[in-house]
Amino acid sequence: MSAMKTVNRPAFTLIELLVVMAVIAVLMSLAVPQYFGRIEAAKEAVLRENLYLMRDAIDKHYGDRNRYPDALTDLVTRRYLRRIPLDPVTDSDQTWIVVPPPDPRNGKVFDVKSGAPGNGRDGTPYGSW
Repeated sequence: MSAMKTVNRPAFTLIELLVVMAVIAVLMSLAVPQYFGRIEAAKEAVLRENLYLMRDAIDKHYGDRNRYPDALTDLVTRRYLRRIPLDPVTDSDQTWIVVPPPDPRNGKVFDVKSGAPGNGRDGTPYGSW
């Protein structure tokens, strides 16, 4: 009878696998918080841009018609905007807060603010932007 031959195959030991997993865990603990911080920063940048675009459209409407729009949808129907942008914090276009003009006979939309609850990364409420 012939003896069975032992074959030595290269493989990872349990210790090596645990070390690799520990290194991956350390790298993830550094990367994940920065990732979520970047998401919040991006939402705030989009919110500021959307507010700027709507305020610019309101000003153009006033410049063309010498009157503020009666609703945000007027900016879309009169083609100052393609559509009402989303508030990226609330993920809705229904949460914008409309600020009326000082003279109510001059339209109904003088300014627009975010209806999102909470504060931005700089500590100011979203509604004050």
